[in-house]
Amino acid sequence: MRSVRELPIGFYGAVMGLAGLGLTARSAASLFPGVFRAPAYFTELWVALGALALLVLLPAYALKLVRYPKAVKEDFTNPVQMGFCGALPVGMSLVAGGVGPYWPFLGDVLWWAAFGLLLAFQAWALVRWLSGGIELAQVNAGWLIVIVVGIVLPGPGIALGHVEASRFAFGVSAAAAALLVPLLLFRAVLGPPLPEVLRPSWFILLVPPSLVYANGLALYPDFGFLENLFYFSLVLAVALLGYSRKFWRWQFGVPWWAFTFPLDALAYAAARYAQDHPGALWKAVAGATLLLATAFVVMLLWRTLRSAASRRG
Repeated sequence: MRSVRELPIGFYGAVMGLAGLGLTARSAASLFPGVFRAPAYFTELWVALGALALLVLLPAYALKLVRYPKAVKEDFTNPVQMGFCGALPVGMSLVAGGVGPYWPFLGDVLWWAAFGLLLAFQAWALVRWLSGGIELAQVNAGWLIVIVVGIVLPGPGIALGHVEASRFAFGVSAAAAALLVPLLLFRAVLGPPLPEVLRPSWFILLVPPSLVYANGLALYPDFGFLENLFYFSLVLAVALLGYSRKFWRWQFGVPWWAFTFPLDALAYAAARYAQDHPGALWKAVAGATLLLATAFVVMLLWRTLRSAASRRG
């Protein structure tokens, strides 16, 4: 039971990384005919793995809530890790988009549950921050997960027919991004370096420009100026890859899944841009970002399974 007590809320980042890769590959399938199709072995493999991860983690964390409520309270109140609580509803929304074509009712249930949980977690996070007592060293990019990643929900939400609710979630989180991202950059420049195990969380900075662009245009097709955010996301990705060039030397942990879903978001935005701007260059960018996202998801899945096996041994 000790392992359940120590199950971090951030483990739902694995659901986001796996299911997010599947949905990204679906969106990119039309760019690469003959390479993979949607639905197909590649796209649906990651959707299925994301659904499986959610199926395993939901009852496990529910058991933690029942047996160790103080440990769960710590997950939601500790400034260092509280942002990662948003990974639960966002992971649910991505799985909803994955299973929706096969089981629409299940997709709807999961998406609405994700919508409600995310709003509740966002309100709680604001209450916690307004209460004060947080040091600059405790501020981290994981906060983006709970406050800003409502911009993820329109991807599966539009496909499931929940356009108005998607606009609501998108609007709340896009507005919050304008407030939180400057704080995170201030912390990065003037605060102490993040502990090694948390350094992958800087990749979450990719999510706002990538998905405000991609899902913003899906909701508001006339907002072509949002394409500027995609250009910024490409430059930011290069900077983050340079920052993490020796990442394999960092201490491994659950926050490493923060590498995956931001790269999924970047690849999703690149696929959207290549579809709107046909040409060899942007198709190559879409392919390269999808390969990069896939490589990190495969690496993290392998390292997580290997770490779990070694602990059992």
